[in-house]
Formats: sequence, C-alpha cells, structure tokens
Amino acid sequence: MRAVAERALELWSLGSARLELISRSENVVFRVDNARGETFVLRVHRPGYHTLAELNSEQAWNDALRSAGISVPHLRRTRAGEYYAIVEVPGVAETRHVSVVDWFEGVTMFDLIQSESDDEIQATHFEQLGHLMARMHNATERWKPPAWFERHALDADGLMGDAPFWGPFWESSLFTKAQRRTLLEARGVLHAKLSTLRKDAKCYGMIHADLVPVNVLVNGDELHAIDFDDAGFGWFIFELAVALVDYADGPHHEVFRDALVAGYRMERELEDEWLELLPTLHLVRALSIMGWAHERPEIDYVDDVYGLAEWIAQNLEDQI
Repeated sequence: MRAVAERALELWSLGSARLELISRSENVVFRVDNARGETFVLRVHRPGYHTLAELNSEQAWNDALRSAGISVPHLRRTRAGEYYAIVEVPGVAETRHVSVVDWFEGVTMFDLIQSESDDEIQATHFEQLGHLMARMHNATERWKPPAWFERHALDADGLMGDAPFWGPFWESSLFTKAQRRTLLEARGVLHAKLSTLRKDAKCYGMIHADLVPVNVLVNGDELHAIDFDDAGFGWFIFELAVALVDYADGPHHEVFRDALVAGYRMERELEDEWLELLPTLHLVRALSIMGWAHERPEIDYVDDVYGLAEWIAQNLEDQI
C-alpha cells in the first residue's frame, strides 16, 4: 500500500513528499508532508467497500455539511480535476481508489476523554459531540441528495438482514455454536423491531454511522469529524447509540448518555420514544462490529472484540 501511495503522489503533484503511516483499518492512511511545508492525509481505500459513485456521493454529502458550517474533510483534486484516483497495485492485477484531504490539527476526543479522571469533565466532551451530531442531522434534513447519489442503507435489512452491510456477525469464531443459534434467532427479532421504525426526514437520513470520540478531532472550540467510510442512510438515533456503545457497560454510561442527549437537544428535537431504543441499538451496533471484524481477517482485531463478544453473550436475552 505504500507503493500505491507513492504512485498516487504524482497524481496530486506531491512526488517529493514524505509519507508516514498513521492508520491501517478500513483504509490504509498516510500523513503526507511536502517540500512547501504543507500537510495532507492520503487514503488508500479498501477494495470492494465502495464504488467510485459511492465515494463521490460521500464527497457530495461532505460538501453539504461544510456549507452548513460543519468542519469535515476537504478533498484535494488531482491534476486531472478528480477527487479520487484509481491506482494499480504493483505486482498484482488489482487497483485501489486513492484520495487526498487537507490535514486538520487536533487531538482526538477519545484521547481527551481518556486523559481526564473526572467523569463530569469527560461528560462535557459528550455534550460537545451531541451538539455536533444534531448540527449534522439538521443539515441532512435540509439537504436534498442529487439524483445520482448512491450510498448504502443502514436500515432493518442493512443492519440485521440476511446479508448485513457490515457482515454476518453470527459466523464469528468468537461465538460458540449454541451462541450462533441464539444470534440467528436474535437477528430475526431485531430485524422485526427495526422494520417498525419510521423513515421520515425527521428521524432518518444520511448519518456518519461511526461518529465515535476517536473520529472527532478537537482544536480549541472547533470539532472536526473524520472517517466517513461507513456513512449511509440510517436512523439518527443510531448515531447516538454508536457513540455510546463502547461505554455501555462502563460505570459512567448514564452520565455520558445524558450529556450526549443534552447537547443534542440544544440543537435539535429528540423525542423520548427514540431514546428508549438505545439499549436495543447498542446490541445492534455491537453485533455489527462483530460482523465487521469477521469480514476483515487481515486486520487482527480479536483482542479488541473478544470482550465485546462476551458482552453480547451476557446481554443478548435481556435486550431482545
């Protein structure tokens, strides 16, 4: 992937720049420092995850959010005027989509939360996150996607269908055969529950779908959302559940949840009936993470999701 990145640099006239690997997850991500003292982020996108049309759709939504005053990645065009380049992988008959975005100076909200021992101070960050989510959802509700817009749906089928977007979680090797049978039964129950939810513009639209503290950079009072790879059409309440699921079994869960909701409600209405869905959506999100990890054996996430598998097994019956 470094060789792919090096080939791509020329397409953005960055041939003499220095590359530094900063992330290997959905994408392989490099920091780029050029001779003029400018810094960028170069992303080598995972093959098969999104088509070029879907990537351009992501950019269209980002443009709409930026127009609404929300700080999101700003893509740089290639010399040919395109947002994405298709680059051959040396030595194999494969290609990758590559993109370059401006660098944003900041500290992840996750690191700020981890650096604090006072749960009330930690909660202020969740309140900020609630503000950001609500502003994004407000912008989405007002925005009309172009006719060519293509993005996946995180609805009942997309989350708990026969072929969920993030993969068949029930096939994970971290579950026993008995647990897998229970998971298949649970999938049916959860699919039925999600199928009853409304999909009007007040509660359903484009969401980030991974707006967790690690994907928010903080620089003073400015929040910058990154990593829109999972963005698609979904329920706005799912966005809140995603942000909280890593803390669902922690001692400060209720404090963080209340702060997130309070921040959200300062910008946007949120009915209590949607909040009642959070425990169910925590389970949905946890199962989705298991499916995501199962589909990516090249990335060793076993240690990260082992505890999550245990949490799912312990809470499955109570939450369905």
